[in-house]
Amino acid sequence: MLTGENNLHLLAQPKNIVITTHHKPDGDALGSSLGLYHWLKANGHQVEVILSSDFPDFLDWMPGREDVIIFPNETERAEQLLAQADIIFCLDYSALSRTNILEPILRTAPGQKWMIDHHLDPEDFATLRYWDANAAATAQLVYSFITDICRDATAITAEVATCLYAGIMTDTGSFRFRSTTAAVHLIISKLIEAGARNWEIHEQIYNSSTENRLKFLGYCLLNCLEVIPAYNTAVFSVTKEDLEKFQVTTGDTEGLVNYALSVKGIRLAALFIDRTELIKLSLRSTGEIPCNEICKKHFNGGGHLNASGGSSTESLSETVNKFKSILPTYKEILTT
Repeated sequence: MLTGENNLHLLAQPKNIVITTHHKPDGDALGSSLGLYHWLKANGHQVEVILSSDFPDFLDWMPGREDVIIFPNETERAEQLLAQADIIFCLDYSALSRTNILEPILRTAPGQKWMIDHHLDPEDFATLRYWDANAAATAQLVYSFITDICRDATAITAEVATCLYAGIMTDTGSFRFRSTTAAVHLIISKLIEAGARNWEIHEQIYNSSTENRLKFLGYCLLNCLEVIPAYNTAVFSVTKEDLEKFQVTTGDTEGLVNYALSVKGIRLAALFIDRTELIKLSLRSTGEIPCNEICKKHFNGGGHLNASGGSSTESLSETVNKFKSILPTYKEILTT
């Protein structure tokens, strides 16, 4: 759904543009941001990507990543760019709170905010909104924004294609999630035709683990995984001591929850991580089990039907016990 399309004419002339995404960006967040960055720059705009935090090492190969501004490292420059921006793109988040320390600055920034996103329940902050909760990834929407909305299909360069391919690939679990439709595969074929080297992108993202990350994964599988057969549920609980022991950095826990979901018969998987100030929660499910409902009702979060996140200010053990106490409510759908 596109609203505010009467503002698209602003792109006809060079503008000062800032691209933002959510805190602790994943492959879709960074891929969609850098894909849009390359397209806007090629069209003569002055463009900057500003992040509220660092990003995983396995994404530190994307074209344009050297130009990304990390807000805590360049606060004064970032604030000035946001204040001067004619347009601020808000990618892969539906609520300004998802940008963490950028939220108050974005709320008062004078430039128009253009949202491109696929998460549920979008906050009403955008002048232009291109939103579809059924899209597989925000990178998919950026592709259609360029090719369908702005009618510039010939501008999909190898750099744009590489970034968007990475975004779609990671948010679809390498094209195995139910969101991977025929339309998604058609877009992927166009991105490969435009120069995305699919085998190299897979290699960069999935075959670049550090020794510490692999040892951390093995430790979690052996010591932190609990299977709850009565509810076809599996849970990872990771303490702050575990994080310190393996020197866990941004991105090292990415995908861990999917190992719990890979256990035969498991229909709901949860990952709880003690981040000191908060307990962070990630849920994954199969079928119609509503991760988004569980996170929204009980853990101050939300997301998609089969993939959502949330947080808790209670202790790790209290948060896990709270999650377990909720399972009987969903017993019928978890066990049928």
